[in-house]
Amino acid sequence: IIMKQIFFIILVIWFYNVKSQTNKKVLFLGNSYTYVNDLPLIIDSLANAEGNDLIYDQNTPSGYTLEEHSTNSTSLAKIASQNWDFVVIQEQSQRPAFSPSQVTTEVYPYAEILNDSVISNDSCSETLFFMTWGRQNGDQTNCQYYPPICTYEGMQQGLRNSYLEMGINNNASVSPVGMAWKKVRELTNDTINLYSSDESHPSIYGSYLAACVFYASIFDKSPIGNSYHFNLPNQTALFLQTIANDVVFDSTYVWNFQKAKFGYKLINNNTFLFTGTKNTLSDYWDFGDGTNSTTHDPTHTFPGSGNYQVKHIIQNNCITDTIITQIYSSVTGLNNNNLNNFAIYPNPANIYVQIKSNLKVKSIGIYDIYGRNIKILSGFKCISGLINIKFLPKGIYFIKLKTNQGILVKKFIKQ
Repeated sequence: IIMKQIFFIILVIWFYNVKSQTNKKVLFLGNSYTYVNDLPLIIDSLANAEGNDLIYDQNTPSGYTLEEHSTNSTSLAKIASQNWDFVVIQEQSQRPAFSPSQVTTEVYPYAEILNDSVISNDSCSETLFFMTWGRQNGDQTNCQYYPPICTYEGMQQGLRNSYLEMGINNNASVSPVGMAWKKVRELTNDTINLYSSDESHPSIYGSYLAACVFYASIFDKSPIGNSYHFNLPNQTALFLQTIANDVVFDSTYVWNFQKAKFGYKLINNNTFLFTGTKNTLSDYWDFGDGTNSTTHDPTHTFPGSGNYQVKHIIQNNCITDTIITQIYSSVTGLNNNNLNNFAIYPNPANIYVQIKSNLKVKSIGIYDIYGRNIKILSGFKCISGLINIKFLPKGIYFIKLKTNQGILVKKFIKQ
């Protein structure tokens, strides 16, 4: 009897460990930024330390571009070799920071070709773009041709913009290594040197930071407290883990990890039109007022003024995902003619928008298409001024004015 009990306990422990283990199959297509210090192995070691496993393969020839990968027989054969959870795609380190016109012709078409190859092999595989980092003192080789990349900051901004564009264009996610890199540099003033001596490739600190970002991106789990430190000092490893965690999980919608998405627009007073995620098999809406809907793009009237937590659950052949967004509904008797007293220009805009209104304004809010608040300005009485939107990624946004006559909402486009 005792032996049976021991066997049963062992069986339960084994079953629990197997059930809780997460395995991810990942292919890495890139170049030396990936193979230096063996980045995939560091990610696997982080996963192993938490009882997970990274099953991976790679093709990372030195200096390789997406253009070269898109026709490389080894890269294409590896894509087709099995059903991957993720295929990580990394461009040559300088190209995505070049001028927008050059990136449009030399980078984006090949990102699309590779993404199409990934999806053609398995529609549930996901492309994960590897946002890299700017060189320590900018790209001095190409600085004369495109001055914004003469500095680290300018080069990093170019990389950020291009990789996010690749994510948007291909409905893919972006692993924001470059943004974590930037945050570490800002907070430490390079006392933790992420670069090797060539001011380009990663040091062991840089590779460990990148691995922590990828661990969070691939496994959707925090790296904070992970016992694998790659022989780094404990406090340094914890610091890098924390930065990676914060960058990934504070902005999952920016990196496109959030697959359930919805937009909405105010029709009148407290009635909204909601637009669901594309290509779903089923939709479920909980409007936070005791009512729900299974329509893809429902119109809903809230019962009164206030904030409502709207939940959207989507399901397709590959995933089930949920997003919850707070919606403000007003039934203050707002006259839609007051929209004529609210103007935004230029629209579309790039750096600034100017807002004009004859109404008494209590506050201004900028929201993205998922209803997330980006910025709030308060203390206004009458408006005729500029709002800096340079920090916003390209996309559709809404400006919401709280006035003495209710809420006014208008859409603008950031170019």
